[in-house]
This record gives sequence, C-alpha cells and structure tokens, in this order.
Amino acid sequence: MANVLILANQTIGGEALLDAIRERHAAGDAHFVVVVPQNKPSHGNVIYNDTVRDAAQVRVDLALAFMASEGIDGHGEVGDPDPFHAAKDAIAAHAIDEVILSTLPSTSSGWLRKDLPEHIEQDSGLPVNHVVTDLATEGLPFEVCLVVANQTMAGDELVSRLKAKAAESPHRFIVAAPLVDERGDATAAARGRLQQLLGSLSEDGIVAAGMIAHSDPYAATMNAVESFLISEIVISTLPENRSEWTKGGLVEKVAKATGKPVEHVESAGDPVES
Repeated sequence: MANVLILANQTIGGEALLDAIRERHAAGDAHFVVVVPQNKPSHGNVIYNDTVRDAAQVRVDLALAFMASEGIDGHGEVGDPDPFHAAKDAIAAHAIDEVILSTLPSTSSGWLRKDLPEHIEQDSGLPVNHVVTDLATEGLPFEVCLVVANQTMAGDELVSRLKAKAAESPHRFIVAAPLVDERGDATAAARGRLQQLLGSLSEDGIVAAGMIAHSDPYAATMNAVESFLISEIVISTLPENRSEWTKGGLVEKVAKATGKPVEHVESAGDPVES
C-alpha cells in the first residue's frame, strides 16, 4: 500500500484537492497522511503556541472528517511552520511514496513563490501532484461557520442553533474558544466544553473542529477569519446583563470589521464570562 502525503493549508477544503484525494483513493492501495504547517496569526499582541497549533489542527481534523465520510483511510498531524521542512519530516517519518500538494494560484501563493513543488520533488525524488485551488473565485463546496464561544459553548441554545443551520444547508463548523483565563483548570474546563460541543454535533453527523483561541474574543475572531475561508459567524454569549462580550460591543465590532453575517446567540452558562 502506498503512503500518500497531503500537504495543504488554506486550501485544505478546496474542491480541487478533495477531487484529487477521491481520485487517488479510487485508484486503490493508498493510505493518506494529512500534514498542515502551522501559521502564526497577525491579530493580538501575544501569540499563544497552543492557539497556533490548534488552528492548524482544525484543518487536519476537518480534512480527516471529510475523508472518513467517504470511507478514505488516513491520519493527520500538524507540521513545521516551514512547509518544506514539514514535508521532509513527514516523508522521513511515514515512508511516503507520493505527494499531493495543494496551493493557492501563483499570484497569491507564498509556497509557489518559494518553488515548493519543485524543491520537494528534487529533494525527495518522489512524484508530486500539484493541485491549485483559487479560493477567491471557486470558494468551498460548503458553508463554513465560525463559532465564537466559551462559557456558553455547550449550552443547549447554541447546540440547537448550529444543528438547525446544518439542516438548512451543507455546513462545516469551526469553533474558537477564547482562553479567558490561563490557569490550567480553566483551560481544561474550556477544552472540556469544546469537546462536549463537538461531540454533540458529531452525533448528528455534522463535521466540526475546534480550538482554544486568543484570550481577546475580538482578536480570536479576526485570527480565525484571517486563517479560514469563513462564510458566517455565530457569537454565543451569556445573557446581556451578564456578558462582558455584549457590553463591549463584540458582535457589532466583528460585523463591521469582517463584513460577514454575524448571529448572536444568548445562552445560560457558567457564572463568569470575561
């Protein structure tokens, strides 16, 4: 069985890459290894290593969820920030036999400006199938909804709304949970709520992935919008009289800055949201 490396970042959900994976799977005898290099966000004065890794892991998880839905065998991991080193590491670790490399068009791809396909092919001696996806014109074959929440993440109101959106049209959900408190127990609690939400969506066959994000909910939202091709945004808060996010005008600020549809869901939750 051939081990096939899939190296991609922004274009991980592009139709051209999904078709290339389908075609290689149909050819038979292939195990896929999805690798997504880390990208540092540009919003927020403090960069948290966990949030950088989590953002890349979201892409890995979404790719694997798509593959699993079509019966395609594979696993994935977060790679080195340098895509060439990420490819070299994966090729060495997983005895890769061939590479599928997905990029943006040459006019907007930093990877192509560095001649990444040629460098990988020359260094490894492996065949490289270069797939180009123009997200600006082609978009994605589904809606991508960014969900920003913390204390209310596992609330019934939010879960019900997301399930309703998925029933209306094909959706993928990316959940960003701002780390409002850096203490270990608070981080563990946030991750627990995140897994509870993802589990609830998964029970209904809804593809979703999530990450712990920047402590500032505005910076967390803007980093996610910069990193992913977001169609719409759902911000979940405590009731208005208890929510610092609502008092600070988060919903209005995000709508103005992104120009995207922003829906506000109020939900009961833990006593403190900051």
